[in-house]
Amino acid sequence: MSSRVLITGGAGFIGSHLSERLLAEGDEVICVDNFFTGSRRNVEHLFDNPRFEVIRHDVTFPLYLEVDKIYNLACPASPVHYQHDPVQTTKTSVMGAINMLGLAKRLRVPILQASTSEVYGDPAIHPQTEDYWGNVNPIGPRSCYDEGKRAAETLFFDYRRQHDLSIKVIRIFNTYGPRMHPNDGRVVSNFIVQALRGEPITIYGDGSQTRSFCYVDDLVDGMVRLMNTDHGVTGPINVGNPGEFTMLELANEVLRITGSTSEIEHRPLPQDDPKQRQPNIDIAQRELGWKPSVALTAGLERTIDYFRGVLAV
Repeated sequence: MSSRVLITGGAGFIGSHLSERLLAEGDEVICVDNFFTGSRRNVEHLFDNPRFEVIRHDVTFPLYLEVDKIYNLACPASPVHYQHDPVQTTKTSVMGAINMLGLAKRLRVPILQASTSEVYGDPAIHPQTEDYWGNVNPIGPRSCYDEGKRAAETLFFDYRRQHDLSIKVIRIFNTYGPRMHPNDGRVVSNFIVQALRGEPITIYGDGSQTRSFCYVDDLVDGMVRLMNTDHGVTGPINVGNPGEFTMLELANEVLRITGSTSEIEHRPLPQDDPKQRQPNIDIAQRELGWKPSVALTAGLERTIDYFRGVLAV
């Protein structure tokens, strides 16, 4: 049976792909976005669909709608964007969670929180499991995002304990794919844009730090699977690709696929930048029957094709 689904941050990179997936399954989708980092271009191909609606709105203010499910994705997610206005970033995570949880409580509908691997900070255990409490600097330049997302998780579980609300918390690890913002400062988009423009590939530190890259279609599949679990499954659940790559390995793969002659340029490592990031996905496999299916090379090829179009190169 089709549902009426609210997606906050629905015009963002991940939100636009989630909108596509749910429309393809026959749902009605209400996309809410203030277009700070989201873009109308990400969803304009959906405008002719009579089951798709866009509302320009900031989730730090209450929203009154009638829906069957809520996906709360609203928040700038790259350091360049979330550090631009750190106070607003924290407000989006915390007040946005309060407003969306209040809506879910009034409607008695399930709500999914798009949390993040950043709740683990610079992890002292590897790979990261959901029972790890993290190693986060509460007063550093990344804290607005890291601690905002941690506080949102707190709110979700308190609403569960206090009101028996049906909550779902997903911890998203590095995700990439078409519709990433060209200037978001994330490593995949940075490397691709620099390679396609023939600019130096900037690697922070010696390039030995690792990340695990999940293609956006795989992530969206994990989100939908989690939303469709029964009331007793709350998470948090890690969703990401456990394949681990160094920054140098990623840079060389981007150079190989693009055929670029860009040089690699090393710069100082930013403060509080995690040295390792890799999800343990045992719970996702057990509870959701989920694991990633898109290999890094295949995902990079699709993402590079997208950026060729955006940059017209």
